Amino acid sequence: MRTKIDANALDLKDRVVTIKRVTKVVKGGRTMSFSALVVVGDGNGHVGFGLGKAQETTEAIRKGREDAKKNMIYIERDENDSLFHQVIGRFGAASVLLKPAPAGTGIIAGSSVRAVMELAGIKNVITKCIGSRNKHNVVHASVQGLKELKTPQQVARLRGKDVDELLA
Repeated sequence: MRTKIDANALDLKDRVVTIKRVTKVVKGGRTMSFSALVVVGDGNGHVGFGLGKAQETTEAIRKGREDAKKNMIYIERDENDSLFHQVIGRFGAASVLLKPAPAGTGIIAGSSVRAVMELAGIKNVITKCIGSRNKHNVVHASVQGLKELKTPQQVARLRGKDVDELLA
């Protein structure tokens, strides 16, 4: 059960993953606008992403940041600031494999997934993009994969066992 996160109470950092110039052809000619994909997080388990569209880049980034604050999730991490288990996040044609790694490995990931992992506070992970390399879909798939993570306590509760029984 996920609770609503108050983004204003957190010390958030943001990273612009991509800015696209979008052209709309209308009767009077072409209308230029910008689309910005922004990832925000506090480096301590909270992360979100958003898409902003506007006539100017700064306004598009601001809108993306606001959208990202509305869509934040919390990620549990293990003692190595890594994941508890391997998971595949899927969105559209993009799939992202997220594998836990031992301490000292660092973040082995492409730019889109790296932004999500760094701002979520995950320091040791190995990732692989499978399928589409579309940045928006890859970011969405990596967040989707993080949402699917379960802690050992959650798995033990689902199976009706103790955590010690599971890990033995």
